[in-house]
Amino acid sequence: MKVILLKDVKGLGKAGEVAKASDGYARNFLFPKNLAMEATDSNMKVLERRRAEIEAKRAMDKAVAEDLKKKIEAAAPVVIESKAGDGGRLFGAVTAKDIADAFYSEYKIELDKKKIVLDNPIKQVGQTAVELKLFQGISAELKLEVKAK
Repeated sequence: MKVILLKDVKGLGKAGEVAKASDGYARNFLFPKNLAMEATDSNMKVLERRRAEIEAKRAMDKAVAEDLKKKIEAAAPVVIESKAGDGGRLFGAVTAKDIADAFYSEYKIELDKKKIVLDNPIKQVGQTAVELKLFQGISAELKLEVKAK
């Protein structure tokens, strides 16, 4: 079944695209959650009218991401203090939520913890560069310094 995506759906496509989905997936998941609508002739005409709005929103999101990237990369290292043992090994770990909270407390800019890329939680004292995926094709590098209490 062909569907028009109303919102971004992981593994299927971006908002405003026409995608092919199985009948059950479309009827039982996409339609009830208002993530998509059936790609009929009348709905395709509505999509064409809305396409300009969707592109404008995407351009606005990209501009916001570029601005945020500049602010993040110009910022001083974010400092997080945590309890540590001998050799600089932390008792706990610094997670994406900790990084987002510390950045907000220092700069009053909210970061989505889902956009912070950590292969593993940080468990060592020292300086680290953390990647943030802000938008499709736009990523920033946040300087992070973990200190022992």
